[in-house]
Amino acid sequence: MPRFNHMELTLPKGALTEQRAEITKFYTEVFGFETLDVDILKQTGLLIRTDPETSQFILVTEQRKHLSCPGFDHLGFLYDTRAEVDALLEECQKRQEQDPRVELKLYDDLVTGPTTVRAFYVRFLLPIWFDVQCIEYEEDQAPTRDWTFG
Repeated sequence: MPRFNHMELTLPKGALTEQRAEITKFYTEVFGFETLDVDILKQTGLLIRTDPETSQFILVTEQRKHLSCPGFDHLGFLYDTRAEVDALLEECQKRQEQDPRVELKLYDDLVTGPTTVRAFYVRFLLPIWFDVQCIEYEEDQAPTRDWTFG
């Protein structure tokens, strides 16, 4: 079975060069991600590693034809608890007060049968939304975690 390895996001020419420090600051401070400059495609891309223990990352590069995400296209980040999601939301809201380029979409909890999804969307200087969520289960309804990183 495949597992998520990476996603490449493309920005307009010059955008990464101009906003690298701001992108790095937001995603490292808010989510605890690690960033690395990498030479690729005759430029210095920005590798955003979501988990240093795995090979999961987002690669940001500049291209003449770049990504545009005007809709609800997103990448989901799953957290274990509502408290983690709420703390991240609070941090994003504080940053939005200081910088209106921090975009948020807020949602009511989605209750479906024995599950409740707590989520919000955030976007900052990258052309895709990040869906930050946890899934809560009624007692004895949670699926068994039988996956491991290899």
